[in-house]
Amino acid sequence: MAALLQLCGVFLKIGVVFFGGGYVLIPLLHRVMVDQMQWLSLKEFLDGVALSQLTPGPLAMLATFSGFKAGGFAGALAGTVCIFLPCTALMLLISSRYRQFSKIQAVKHFLNGILPAVVGLVLAAAFTLGRNSLVSARDFILLGAGFLLLQFTAIAPMAVILGAAAVGLLLNFS
Repeated sequence: MAALLQLCGVFLKIGVVFFGGGYVLIPLLHRVMVDQMQWLSLKEFLDGVALSQLTPGPLAMLATFSGFKAGGFAGALAGTVCIFLPCTALMLLISSRYRQFSKIQAVKHFLNGILPAVVGLVLAAAFTLGRNSLVSARDFILLGAGFLLLQFTAIAPMAVILGAAAVGLLLNFS
């Protein structure tokens, strides 16, 4: 029971800073799940990030995976609920008062200040993932191809992810 409460505490804290989308959480999730709590190995974390891209709410599903590894079904349920609870409560509060909040100059400045920080967090996430998973020329070629496809075509991200998976399978069986 104490382990489940600890798991809830960790995911509630992470859920409080779940601002700007799941990608900004990658460095935090890595630090907590791999380095501090050791719920996941580095390979499991990277696999979880990759697999979570195939699900709705991508990186939040990593909480389900980590919760399961740390505490079975109850841990998966607790991780999922606790990572979403703070941001859901905050969004319900803010959305019910959006017209009032949007007129407050301090709120506008707050949001304008957060945007560059969120971009920085996404770059940090990309660096963390890249540093640990880009090890061969093939990896860099797939990175470049994925970037170019997403940046300059209308191809859906899911198609790029599945295409990269297929290339990885084909190259490993050759």
